[in-house]
Amino acid sequence: QVQLVESGGGLVQPGGSLRLSCEASISIYSIGAMGWYRQASGKERELVAKVTDDGIEDYGDSAKGRFTISKDSAKNSWNLQMTHLKADDTAVYYCNAVVWQTLRGWKHYWGQGTQVTVSS
Repeated sequence: QVQLVESGGGLVQPGGSLRLSCEASISIYSIGAMGWYRQASGKERELVAKVTDDGIEDYGDSAKGRFTISKDSAKNSWNLQMTHLKADDTAVYYCNAVVWQTLRGWKHYWGQGTQVTVSS
């Protein structure tokens, strides 16, 4: 079983920056894809950013040009650097890991969620 722990959420003013972190209980070399998703009140969960074990990145349309995902193998973690934040970025952010498990296939794991609020 894989556990993910998120940190870094909080309140920030429009135009500001925030950095989220997700630490896994296993090596990131054992994770096929690492990502961040968010869910705003009354809306469906959506992709923010993801990166595969071999470095292929993908960003949601709202994140392109503003957010950057990175990973740190030494810390078994990955981060989301958010800049030029807007009120529409307000949401609960969840980190995600996709892991291949023998005889079980691909499994998704989720962090507990961390609140990001962008407001003046």
